[in-house]
Amino acid sequence: MNEMTQPLDTSITAAATVVESAAEKLSMRERIIEAATDLFYAHGIRAVSAERIIAQVGITKVTFYRHFPTKDDLIVAYLERRASWERNAVEGAKEAASGSVADAFRIIAEGIGAESCSPGFRGCPFINAAAEYSDPDHPVRKTVDSHRRWFKVAIEELLLEIGIKNAGPVADELVMLRDGAMVSGYLSDPQTVARSLYNAGRAVIEYRD
Repeated sequence: MNEMTQPLDTSITAAATVVESAAEKLSMRERIIEAATDLFYAHGIRAVSAERIIAQVGITKVTFYRHFPTKDDLIVAYLERRASWERNAVEGAKEAASGSVADAFRIIAEGIGAESCSPGFRGCPFINAAAEYSDPDHPVRKTVDSHRRWFKVAIEELLLEIGIKNAGPVADELVMLRDGAMVSGYLSDPQTVARSLYNAGRAVIEYRD
């Protein structure tokens, strides 16, 4: 009986060790991205060195570069994490709107307004990153451009649901309004951002309808 169960117990222990090791690796990766997110957003991407992030997390250079061979890899991961958050937010707005495109736009506008009112708001992370990386072929810029294309398509799909013709150009205008709202929330009174963004967006849609 013991001879039969011993190999099973050993394999279970080994499997548990692998799972635990993977969890620790994921946790460390997330810790690094979390620290980078705070520092990049507050101080600018180029202004924050890998050494500063390493010190913030309290790890060795070997551990850092094991997860992110270059600083650019970490910047891309930071932006992809933010992109995932925004995709989930838009999907959440659509679900909460229960099929009403007008409500979906309102919820998205309210979300942008709420974010621009939050402590430490420094504008759109993607616009900020694009300002620091002007080369369109740079991995950081490609990540920014990819997310912005996704956002435009998401808006365009909502417009098509309500029968807006030339949805592409209208989506371009709404994305431009969103960009302006993010900048306005940082430089002026953020309390008016949601209302102004929604009203301006509705005017654009009604004009094209």
